[in-house]
Formats: sequence, C-alpha cells, structure tokens
Amino acid sequence: MLLEESLATVLKKYRSQCNLSQEELAFRCELDRTYISLIERKKRKPTLNVIFNICRNLNIKPSLLVKEIEDLMQQDV
Repeated sequence: MLLEESLATVLKKYRSQCNLSQEELAFRCELDRTYISLIERKKRKPTLNVIFNICRNLNIKPSLLVKEIEDLMQQDV
C-alpha cells in the first residue's frame, strides 16, 4: 500500500472512531473541509504541522498514526 493510501485509511479510521465528520475535523483543525477530503482521497500530502494538528484534534499521538501507516505499508512487502 502506498503512503498516501495508508494515510487516508488511518486518518479516516480515527476520524470515524471520534464520530467526526470531515467538516467538523477540519473546523477543529482550522482547515478547509475539502482539504481533509483530499487527504482521505489520496490527493494531498499534508505537512508535519498539519499531521500534528490533526492528531491533536483526534486525541492521538502522531507516533501512533505513523506506526499504523507503516504497518499498512509493510503488508504489501
């Protein structure tokens, strides 16, 4: 699985677990809703600042997000 696909999968998982819409997560992160949508559709590559901001608003550690992304990417190897 590619990085963008893994990020999209993990982000959507945690957003759903928090019962947040893309719009609500974007509002909390002070981002545009379409930006969250574009990440989840594998169309954007967020900066570390954005990733940390998203993680803070999902109440997860960035290291957990990265670990899950790595795990998904390793499944293809």
